[in-house]
Amino acid sequence: MLAEGIKAPEFSLQDQNGVWHTLSEYAGKKVILYFYPKDNTPGCTKQACGFRDLYPQFTEKNAVVLGISKDSVASHKKFEEKYQLGFTLLSDTELDAIRAYDVWQEKKNYGKVSMGVVRTTYLIDENGMIEKVFGKVKAAENPSQMLGELM
Repeated sequence: MLAEGIKAPEFSLQDQNGVWHTLSEYAGKKVILYFYPKDNTPGCTKQACGFRDLYPQFTEKNAVVLGISKDSVASHKKFEEKYQLGFTLLSDTELDAIRAYDVWQEKKNYGKVSMGVVRTTYLIDENGMIEKVFGKVKAAENPSQMLGELM
């Protein structure tokens, strides 16, 4: 994971509608940038639906929520539609942002070791600096935890 107090790496990724997004376009807003392993899995669905349910409160606090995984644009679109998410999901099939934010790591699952996205959330300030880093977050608790950070 990256350290607090450093400039957040820039990215250029497509959302679930094929629209390109960069971090710099959100200058002047707080950015909740969360990395998750896979669309339509139990933990990732809980986390996304939590952000969906609290999204109006994030926008009231001049914050935007961006979810990133290595899933395709089409996968993100199906995920968004199935759960009516209403916020931006970014596709990083080439792992550019995932690697830049140091969340592509070795994982152990039932004794099997593989590389994958470690669930991590970054709070980025209005000037593009990493304000807080949350590693190994609990999917269901992360949305309310992040809203609390904006208080």
